[in-house]
Amino acid sequence: MTDVNHSITAVHIIVHGYVQGVGFRSFVQMQALPLEIAGWVRNRADGTVEIWAEGSRHKLERLVQQVQRGPRHGSVNHLDIDWQQPKDFLSGFHIRW
Repeated sequence: MTDVNHSITAVHIIVHGYVQGVGFRSFVQMQALPLEIAGWVRNRADGTVEIWAEGSRHKLERLVQQVQRGPRHGSVNHLDIDWQQPKDFLSGFHIRW
């Protein structure tokens, strides 16, 4: 029997709020690495932060909860969350510039 919580999936997140210039990308990376989530995080020109993450659904849901909380000096207003099929075959979790 296969446990769907352990199959690999992906999530694309756009984070709205006071999320640039507050260490948000580093915060996301530090949350993703111990969860063994692959992907990346980057600032966008419109002031949001974009995240692509791949891993088990259970671990990605934990990451989403932590992203919603955000770092101490930031403030998350809301998340646009889009669950998708993994496509990038990534390893590690990186900050993109």
